[in-house]
Amino acid sequence: MLMYPHIDPVALQVGPLAIHWYGLTYLAAFALFMLLGTLRLRHPPYASLAWTRKDVEDILFLGVLGVVLGGRLGYCLFYKPGYYAEHPLEIFAIWQGGMSFHGGLLGVIGAMLWFAHSRGRPWLEVADFVAPCVPTGLAAGRIGNFINGELWGRLASPDLPWGMVFPQSGSMLARHPSQIYQFLLEGLLLFALLWLYARRPRKRGEVAGAFLAGYGVLRFVAEYFREPDSFLGLLGLGLSMGQWLCVPMVLAGSALWLYAQRQAR
Repeated sequence: MLMYPHIDPVALQVGPLAIHWYGLTYLAAFALFMLLGTLRLRHPPYASLAWTRKDVEDILFLGVLGVVLGGRLGYCLFYKPGYYAEHPLEIFAIWQGGMSFHGGLLGVIGAMLWFAHSRGRPWLEVADFVAPCVPTGLAAGRIGNFINGELWGRLASPDLPWGMVFPQSGSMLARHPSQIYQFLLEGLLLFALLWLYARRPRKRGEVAGAFLAGYGVLRFVAEYFREPDSFLGLLGLGLSMGQWLCVPMVLAGSALWLYAQRQAR
């Protein structure tokens, strides 16, 4: 068994100013998006559609707003609707924690709709552009989760070589380092597959559909190793909230991919 290394969440302290590792992982995510978005401008069909670096910057700005607003509202609605209905002002207390990927995804979709409408571009063209640039940001976020010692995994066999003890979990038993699993699956693996898939000409909507279905499947698998939220536990059919939220993602992504195929024919 390995012991969680107790990483100080504060990367740098200058007087009263504290720079947290988690904040730095967000900055890394934004920088990676800019880098990949700039490279994406060379991929078909964007090289011939007059897309520019300014478009990438604008999408990033709107996407950050979508992530923050959607992620927070999604957490309040999906995970603790009763609590926040009784304490509505705490919805704005983002510093207390509580963000939802699926809510952030809806926020980003709203941001892309706004961008597409304001630029007179097809929405699926924008979605296909953004999709391959997202997984590296998700990977950075999972590193932040690991540094914070949060979202640890379920109990693992003591014989598992990489089983890790997270004292903050309230037990000294070996657990799966699920943050690392998600970093590898939803982050690196999804990025590699999606980036290679998107480099060749694809029908409009194919890349976005592949992202939705791919993330949904990989997150669904990773959730089997992640400890469910203590205030929710496992829900129907023994699935976590994260898994249930992935089901419509997989269905929507598959439907979008098939729609793109049918439109092409």
